[in-house]
Amino acid sequence: MALMMRILVRYYLNEAASLASPGVDELRWLKPVRPGDVLSLRCTVVQARASRSKPDRGLVHTAIEILDQHQETVATLTMMNLLRRRPDPDPAVSGR
Repeated sequence: MALMMRILVRYYLNEAASLASPGVDELRWLKPVRPGDVLSLRCTVVQARASRSKPDRGLVHTAIEILDQHQETVATLTMMNLLRRRPDPDPAVSGR
């Protein structure tokens, strides 16, 4: 999990946008990881919504698969992240 978090923070979560993580759900270990294994991640956004109370923030649910060098899934989890949102475009300016 520590390696997964390092990869996730370095390559997936934007420093400027990431505010917090309310938690992790559905963590499953499917296969053992051994010394010498090469791990990678596959991240899929499964849900994203704006905060009702703070419109400058949104909650994103991401399904994460941890893969070994044979592209076999060794673990899965669903992570929630609180991210900063860009302001909605002004309808008068964008012509909507």
